[in-house]
Amino acid sequence: MLTQRFIVINEKTSSPSPRKTPWISIGVVLLILALLGFAFLALPKGFKATHEQIGTGKPAVVFVYDPNLAVSITQPEQMNIAREQLGDQVFFLVAQISTPEGDRLIARHNAEQAELLLFDASGQLIKRRFALVGAHDLMQWATTE
Repeated sequence: MLTQRFIVINEKTSSPSPRKTPWISIGVVLLILALLGFAFLALPKGFKATHEQIGTGKPAVVFVYDPNLAVSITQPEQMNIAREQLGDQVFFLVAQISTPEGDRLIARHNAEQAELLLFDASGQLIKRRFALVGAHDLMQWATTE
């Protein structure tokens, strides 16, 4: 004689309560948004690729940026460190090759790829040197005329 056995599944204990599920989802979404927010805040601030700040009363460091060169990744990192230390004492800008404004500045000052140009407060080009320049050296270079 065969006996049949039935397994009874208690649905209330095998799955989360319907009330808790939305709160878990909301918590996960908020955690992800918080992590993205912290990541965004940690990103370095960008550099203006316009040059109207040159000659407006503060020195300006302009990096001739070529996205095809590895130094164009490292030099902006060093510029960000210097900018954090110097605050509003110096403008940090880029002249990106193959852009109209970047190409005009590059042609006007006969600049080359990966070159740093230092303009005084009146807008005169006073120094130039090739990257890579560390943050400490860059701060000294930009603040001594």
